[in-house]
Amino acid sequence: MHAPPTAPRTRRRTRALGFAALAVAMLMSVPTAQTAFGEEVQAVPGGGDLGPNVHVFDPSTPDIQGKVDEIFKKQESDQFGTDRYALMFKPGTYDNINAQIGFYTQIAGLGLNPNDTTFNGDVTVDAGWFDGNATQNFWRSAENLTLNPVSGTNRWAVSQAAPFRRMHVKGGLNLAPDGYGWASGGYIADSKIDGQVGPYSQQQWYTRDSSVGGWVNGVWNMTFSGVEGAPANSFPEPPYTTLDTTPISREKPFLYLDGDDYKVFVPEKRENARGVSWANGTPAGESIPLDQFYVVKEGADAATINAAVEQGLHLLFTPGVYHIDETINIDRADTVALGLGLATIIPDNGVTAIKVGDVSGVKLAGLLVDAGPVNSETLIEVGPENASADHSANPTSLQDVFVRIGGAGPGKATTSIVVNSDDTIIDHTWVWRADHGEGWGWETNRADYGVRVNGDDVLATGLFVEHFNKYDVEWYGERGRTIFFQNEKAYDAPNQAAIQNGDTKGYAAYRVDDSVEQHEGWGMGSYCYYNVDPTIIQEHGFKAPVKPGVKFHSLIVVSLGGNGQYEHVINDVGSPTSGPDTIPSQVVNFP
Repeated sequence: MHAPPTAPRTRRRTRALGFAALAVAMLMSVPTAQTAFGEEVQAVPGGGDLGPNVHVFDPSTPDIQGKVDEIFKKQESDQFGTDRYALMFKPGTYDNINAQIGFYTQIAGLGLNPNDTTFNGDVTVDAGWFDGNATQNFWRSAENLTLNPVSGTNRWAVSQAAPFRRMHVKGGLNLAPDGYGWASGGYIADSKIDGQVGPYSQQQWYTRDSSVGGWVNGVWNMTFSGVEGAPANSFPEPPYTTLDTTPISREKPFLYLDGDDYKVFVPEKRENARGVSWANGTPAGESIPLDQFYVVKEGADAATINAAVEQGLHLLFTPGVYHIDETINIDRADTVALGLGLATIIPDNGVTAIKVGDVSGVKLAGLLVDAGPVNSETLIEVGPENASADHSANPTSLQDVFVRIGGAGPGKATTSIVVNSDDTIIDHTWVWRADHGEGWGWETNRADYGVRVNGDDVLATGLFVEHFNKYDVEWYGERGRTIFFQNEKAYDAPNQAAIQNGDTKGYAAYRVDDSVEQHEGWGMGSYCYYNVDPTIIQEHGFKAPVKPGVKFHSLIVVSLGGNGQYEHVINDVGSPTSGPDTIPSQVVNFP
C-alpha cells in the first residue's frame, strides 16, 4: 500500500490577518522598492501593451477572416509547437465569420457580458487534420462570445483541455467531428446554448452552471451540475449524472475592455449555483485595471515575475512559452495569475513551476505547465505542507490549469499537482503524462502521481488526469468532493510486473486514503488501453475505504478494445470487463 506523503496531521483552522496585504498595497504606489539591505531597486512596471501574439479586432478591422485563417493554418495540426495566440474581439457585431480554432489558440470577446460581442457566424473546431478523429483536439479555448451559427448549429469537436466558457450560442452545439468520428471528453461552463447540444460520439463530457435547450445522447459518462435544461439523472441508461446545483463555484477571471481601458474581471464565488452568472447583465465580481498587472512577455524570467508579485502586482501572461530556473512564488492573498493563449511555463532545472502560499483567494487560470527534462518533485503546489488556514470564505482556485509531461519533448515530474490548502477549487484541469508525441515512454517521461490532495474541503469540478505510472489521483484530505472525473491508465506499461502494487494488480486511477472519513464523488470514469501488453489486469479503477461518509455515484470502467482488463470497478465491487469488445462495467452507488 502506498504510504501517505507525511505523517497524519492534526488539522486546525486559523484566520489569516490582512496586514501583509495592506503593506503590499501601499508598495504599489511607489516606483521603487527596497531590498533587505535597504538598497532601492527599480520597481516592475504595471500595465503596457499585450505583446505581439494577442490580436485585437473590432468590427471595422479589415480582412478579419484572412487573419483568423492565417493563424488556423499555422496551428491546425501543430500539436506540440511553440506558437501561442489569443484572438480578442472588441464589443460589437461581426458578420460572416467562421473562426476555425487550432492548437494553442484562444478566442474571446472583450465585453463584460458575452452578448456584448456577437458573431453572425461560427467558432469551429473540427478534425480534418486527423482524418476525422477528434480525440487529439487539445489545448484551445473559446470564451465570452455570442454566436448566431450560419447553419443553426455550431461545431466544437474537442477532447481534453479545450474549454467552452461564458459562451452564448443562439442555436445548437455539435460536439462531434464532421462524419461523427471519435471524440473524447470536454468541458462547458457558464454558457447558454439556446438549442440542442449533440455530443454524438463524445465518450464523456462535463457541463457546469449553464443553460441548454436540450441534450441528445450519451456514450459512457455525461455529467451535469447546476445546468438548466439538463436531462434527469438516469445513470447508467442513459449515462446521465445530474446534480441540480454546483455546491461551490467561481468563474474564471477574464480580460475585457472598459471603454478604451483593459481590465481583468474576477467573478465572485457562488454557492449552490445554477445557470449562468451573467443572466441578469453585469455579473457580480471585481474589476482590476491592467496597470495593476505585470504583463508578462516572452523572455521574462522568474526573478522578475516574483519581484512583481512581491511588489503587489497581479500577473497576466501573454501568449508564449516561458522557461524558468526558479519557482514562481505567489504568497499574497487575492493574487490573479491569468494566462492568455495557453501561455506555457517550463521549469528547466527540476524546480517546482508554481507555488502558492497558504493564503486566500489566489486565482491561477489559463496556464499550461510543461515538465522539463530534469525531474521536478512537483510542478504545482497549492499551499505548503501541513497548511491549515481557513479559506472557506475566499478559496484559492485553479481554472483551465493544465499539466503535460512529455509529448513536446522529454519531461519528468514525480507528482504534478499537490493541493495542501483547505477549501481549494480545482475547476477544469487536464493533467497528462503523454502517450504520444516526442519524449515519451515508460521511463522516458516517468511521472508516478498526477494529483495529490492533502487539504480538507477541496472541491474538483472537471478533473481529467491520465496515464501516470502509479496513482493518477490520491486523496488524503477530509470532505473532498469530485464532480466528474475522466481517466485513462498508462497505455505503455510494459507488463504486469511493471504496474504491480504489492499484492494488488495495478494502481487505482483514483484512490481515497484509508484514513479519510468523508469523501464523495459523482460521474467518474477510468479506461484502460494496455496496448503494449493486452494481458495486463487492473484490479480496480477506484479504491476507497468502506465507511458511511465515503460515497460514490455513477462509476464506470472500460477496457478499450479489450486491451487489458479491470477485475472490478471500485475495491472488489463491480463486474469485470473482458473480451475484445469495449464492454463497460458500472456501479451506480458505492457503498
